[in-house]
Amino acid sequence: MKYIAFFILIVLIIACKSVENKNNETKHFYVGTYTNGESEGIYKYQIDENGKLSKIGLVAKANNPSFLAKTKDNKTLLSVEETDENGTGFVKSFKIQKDSLVFVSKSKSGGAHPCFITVNDKNQVLVANYSGGNVGYLKVDDQNGLTNLLSVQQHKGKGTTDRQKAPHAHSTWFHPNKNEIISVDLGTNELWFSTIEDAKNEFTFTNQKKLKFTDGAGPRHLTFHPNKKWIYVLNELNNSVALVKEKEGKYVVETSISMLPKGYSKYSKGADIHISNDGKFLYASNRGHNSIIVYKVNSKNGILKLVDFEAVNGANPRNFTLTPNNKYLLVANQDTNNIISFKRNSETGKLTFVDEVNAPNPVCILF
Repeated sequence: MKYIAFFILIVLIIACKSVENKNNETKHFYVGTYTNGESEGIYKYQIDENGKLSKIGLVAKANNPSFLAKTKDNKTLLSVEETDENGTGFVKSFKIQKDSLVFVSKSKSGGAHPCFITVNDKNQVLVANYSGGNVGYLKVDDQNGLTNLLSVQQHKGKGTTDRQKAPHAHSTWFHPNKNEIISVDLGTNELWFSTIEDAKNEFTFTNQKKLKFTDGAGPRHLTFHPNKKWIYVLNELNNSVALVKEKEGKYVVETSISMLPKGYSKYSKGADIHISNDGKFLYASNRGHNSIIVYKVNSKNGILKLVDFEAVNGANPRNFTLTPNNKYLLVANQDTNNIISFKRNSETGKLTFVDEVNAPNPVCILF
């Protein structure tokens, strides 16, 4: 009997260790960059269970891979090439193989300077072209490659500031709860709403078509609350976050809150925005003030309340992200060539510095 008991004990220890290792496993992530300095393309890094960062190395050479996305099966990585070659930029696909990326395909993005790319569960791909002022549509095929450009949605109009003299599509999103695309245009100062007809591979505007923001706001990125009813839009130019809701079948801007401390008058522009998985806290990055702002989300009406500002220990924080378990928040500081990890308090939302690692011109972090 004692041998049986000993055997059961060993099995239990191994099982516990297996669960522990699974919970504490190191997470890998990709970093997109601008290649006008030391960077050569897309890099791979890792973060361990204690928030410590380390560099794995260059995994793909590319020209200005400033934004990245992955297919849901984690087999294909997509990257923009934020360039302008005769009025167009490009998008690339890579097959993910351990610590390397294998180039598969390259397609036109539909406009100059593509700055954002996303892919949904059906492997439909959207690209926001900043200088082109439009959104391109492609697909990922069963060989991990991109199709040729299938359709383009061209925006028209302008805003009221020097940055808004023409359309500038800055991001584009698949709505998580319905067949709808929301494109964010900094230049026209609007959200654009559309769908895609699968049979024709064409964009079709919805009945609302557009939602205008306060003059000079400059919408850039957005994030959906986990309840899939509230949308938070980061406005780059006036440094604010707007709460968008759907009322009587139409989207409206309900409230707006500043991203900067009271009395702050120096240069600063908003960059990126994310919400915690539990929907309790919202984060946004300030370039100039060089901080991550923390908001608490009112669970009844979605209104935001300021919690804290956390310095990013660097300059020009672009894209940032929460780790998949939401335990840490990582920031890419473009001008100081570093990535910072913060531990996140799930009860207060506040951030505590953990570690930093060198990264050449980082602008996008993708798990």
